[in-house]
Amino acid sequence: MFNFPICDAHHHLWDLNAVCYPWLNAPLGTPRFFGNPAPIQKNYLTADLQADIGALPVIESVHVEVGAAAGQHLAETAWVQRQIEASRNADRQLPAAMVAYADLEADDLSQVLDRIQSYAGVRGIRQILGRSPGEDQQTGSHLLLDSPHWQRGLSALATRGLSFDLQLIPAQMERAYPVFKRFEQLQVVLCHCGSPWFLNEQYRHSQTEQMWLTGLRKLASLPNVHCKISGLSMFGQKWQPNRSADIIYQVLDVFGVERCMLGSNFPVDKLYIDYQTLWGMYNQLIMRFSAAERRGLLGENCRRFYRLKA
Repeated sequence: MFNFPICDAHHHLWDLNAVCYPWLNAPLGTPRFFGNPAPIQKNYLTADLQADIGALPVIESVHVEVGAAAGQHLAETAWVQRQIEASRNADRQLPAAMVAYADLEADDLSQVLDRIQSYAGVRGIRQILGRSPGEDQQTGSHLLLDSPHWQRGLSALATRGLSFDLQLIPAQMERAYPVFKRFEQLQVVLCHCGSPWFLNEQYRHSQTEQMWLTGLRKLASLPNVHCKISGLSMFGQKWQPNRSADIIYQVLDVFGVERCMLGSNFPVDKLYIDYQTLWGMYNQLIMRFSAAERRGLLGENCRRFYRLKA
């Protein structure tokens, strides 16, 4: 039984007729870092999210960019803005706001951000630093942290009042700490509990739990860094309720309840778990906290971070 309304802090939508996504348009079943994407290589629209939510009291959500093709990122932003506007007067605002993509190394970043911020639903930017050790070596995303040009991009976000969704892997946390320590005015949220790849046998030794926990503590020592509890099925590539509970409690202990928010990562996590089961677990795990803390975790912390209207 949910006593408070939910704001889903992290999910995706896509229309393959409107925007090109290389990983979704690839041959069916082409492996991704989170497993076999075949079941979700099709349109996932607001109506599909509504169907997954069912009767749960999800009243708002935040859409996060999902890897559009080069040259298609503004098309994705425009398409998501249309979904925001279509839901504005509905009982559920799905989505109510979005996190868009921008290449923070781009020479024309100022002009790009001008165009992105022309869409009223934009609250922040995500440019992924780390997906998995194997995939990052192929894409070069792991090199961004060391780029002064990219770091100047972070400064531009702070100046413009845009937040940053930080997705990286445990081995990057030590390097990320001094970078983000320089940008105290930038509101940052760590995606997916910091990508606990130790849940996966393949990376258990290169991305250890201790490495993750040490890095988590360093990032959490920065008061402007928050954390999304989301996406845990991607790393073990199966539903592990007991291990997920352990990780969630560690995150809540390290960051504090007031700097954490809950997300579904749907439809990616739909590969491993249904929406009802996921939020049922969240609700059960947070019962040990006060009513005000539960209200914050289920929605108010997300609404405050992403500046959603009352």
